[in-house]
Amino acid sequence: MLPIAFHPIYKHPLPEGHRFPMLKYELLPQQLLHEGIVTEKDFFAPDIIDLQYVLAVHDKAYVEDLLNLTLDPKAARKIGFPLSAELVERELRIANGTILGCEKAFETGVAFNIAGGTHHAFSNRGEAFCMLNDQAIAAKYLLNKKLASKILIIDLDVHQGNGTAEIFQNNSNVFTFSVHGKTNYPFKKEISDLDIALPDGTADDAYLKIISAFVPKLIEQEKPDFIFYLSGVDILETDKLGKLSCSVDGCKKRDEIVFSNCKKFEIPFQVSMGGGYSPEIKTIIDAHANTYRAASELYF
Repeated sequence: MLPIAFHPIYKHPLPEGHRFPMLKYELLPQQLLHEGIVTEKDFFAPDIIDLQYVLAVHDKAYVEDLLNLTLDPKAARKIGFPLSAELVERELRIANGTILGCEKAFETGVAFNIAGGTHHAFSNRGEAFCMLNDQAIAAKYLLNKKLASKILIIDLDVHQGNGTAEIFQNNSNVFTFSVHGKTNYPFKKEISDLDIALPDGTADDAYLKIISAFVPKLIEQEKPDFIFYLSGVDILETDKLGKLSCSVDGCKKRDEIVFSNCKKFEIPFQVSMGGGYSPEIKTIIDAHANTYRAASELYF
């Protein structure tokens, strides 16, 4: 069983310019089912999250503005989507999907969120298509429920996890690790516990050497009892919003390094999908599907 949170978000139409980035959330489950990597029983549809778990991470005034659709227009523009009740509901379900995935990961070793990876959401604001930080909410949930005492967040999206870094900047129970493009958004970086900023054009060999060195080192050093992995595929050379030069095969090898180390050290982990903006949708789907293929090969 490869438990995957599925969100029927494509039922909520977006303005024309925003539809293409969302198409992958509809097509990826179909691809996984077509290949037989998963069955319908592997998917679970989360309800809206209990707000107490959101408020453990995000400021009350900000959350109320989202729920009431009263966010300041300037703040709403930074998010990038036209604010609507449907999109706020989507974020609330995504966050709950990550929490439920964590609970399932304790049983299966790994669980996925078909969406998620909203790492640009700060404690008091949203940015770059991120309103609520799903992995931060789930990490705080595990700590508060005493289901984990030390958490490692491995963020390998091409963009720094600035919101996640801000949320946990004073929390010694969560170690934030971000490998990202040096000149990519966000242009003002926050300070993670460990940031590795890569120069434009970094390709497979140099990239994988860093991931191979630091992932096991951090697991041994921090001794986490739970790991979150943000598996953005915007590290690809073809990505419109990234400036690295990794191949689809290199991106899969990256996932295999993370998963094999989680398995080696017997640490449950949750995966949120993160970004991917190559011009051809088939490239995006193949790269994201590789993440699930890698987990399936190692775990099931």
